[in-house]
Amino acid sequence: MENAREKTLTLGGWTVARILSLIAGAGMITASVMTIRHFFLANYPATIFTGSFCDISAFFNCDSSAFSSISQILGVPLGYFGLFMGALVMLGGVLPSEAFERTNKSLSLLNVLGVVSLFLYSVFVLGSLCLLCSGFYLFSIMNFILFWFYGIGRGERNLLRRWLRPSIKLLAVFAVVAAAGAYGFIQYHDAKKEAQMGTATNIVKQFYELPKVAAPSFLSPYWSVKSTDRFEDAAIQVVEYADFLCSDCFYLSQQIDKLKQEFAGKINIAFQFFPLEGLCNTVVPEKANLHPGACEMTYIAAGNLARFPEIHDEIWANFRQVRNPEWRRALARKYGTENAMADAGVRDLVERIINTGAEYEKTSDKYSHGIRSTPTMIINNRMIIGTLPYQHLRAIFQALVEEREGGTRKFIENWVPPARRKK
Repeated sequence: MENAREKTLTLGGWTVARILSLIAGAGMITASVMTIRHFFLANYPATIFTGSFCDISAFFNCDSSAFSSISQILGVPLGYFGLFMGALVMLGGVLPSEAFERTNKSLSLLNVLGVVSLFLYSVFVLGSLCLLCSGFYLFSIMNFILFWFYGIGRGERNLLRRWLRPSIKLLAVFAVVAAAGAYGFIQYHDAKKEAQMGTATNIVKQFYELPKVAAPSFLSPYWSVKSTDRFEDAAIQVVEYADFLCSDCFYLSQQIDKLKQEFAGKINIAFQFFPLEGLCNTVVPEKANLHPGACEMTYIAAGNLARFPEIHDEIWANFRQVRNPEWRRALARKYGTENAMADAGVRDLVERIINTGAEYEKTSDKYSHGIRSTPTMIINNRMIIGTLPYQHLRAIFQALVEEREGGTRKFIENWVPPARRKK
């Protein structure tokens, strides 16, 4: 019996392997908690100053994961399942039993298969890798390796018996506990959604408290949405500094796509090119290599002014392909902009648009100017750095429309969400 105990990960006393197992479990919990926290912060920012924006590597960023369709399952953040798995690993190390170790060993196999799948999805579909998720991946692999070398039943030749001999009773208990925790997260998630209406009210107030800034000295002629011939004649005037390779700009484009329909005829959006690549953008030299290929994408989009709205929409509709040079070349052929990069007129126009980013006062001690990241929006002469959820942007847009239509009345003090107004 004692000899058998020595051949397990957790039943042989406080061995180095058992301690490493606890470390792996603690690491999985820590990474999962941070991932869950980022999910809620990214999707439900509490203030106008906490929107997400491209400020780190285009590949290594967590916003793509937080905004992706797989970031949650029925309202439960994906990180919750990692948190639960880490807790089982920790509990199995502190309160070991043969049944517990067999069950955790089986779950470690399923977990590592899930980790590999998520990694491949992130890299090849999302085109990015979340550093917080990567921490969970590493600790999960560490946990799997420990079970591989030290786990109970490692002498079994039959792979099914070696890995898939969980305790049905424990699985049933774990399933009940996991379901209860998931239900709690669903309730919390629903509460966050419901709170967005109240948060939107505060966002509108914060928006009106922002200092006014001047419009760029040169307004881009590339408008993604056009309701009036003169830019300032629309109730909603958005100058959007953006980069076609920026994941947060992609998220913003999804919100704008819904809002431009809802506020049709009342909104103008000037797309102020601001690719975060040194080949064409010298305003932010510290980000010269943040988005390789962004300048090429900009020139392709700028090469056909008459069809820019179509090009703009097609780029965002195929965002996962934008980093592929072949896809970019095919897009250029479709719209006849293959020679845009060599066109002096296009290059001068793009440079003139980009350089307006140097006109604004600094908003951070790290940078000497205001336009430093994408997306940055100037909405009716007030600057917002980063993305905002649909409810927040909608509230701001509605405020601007009602302010324009209501003349001189003070809108903000009387603002009531549309759903709560008395008919």
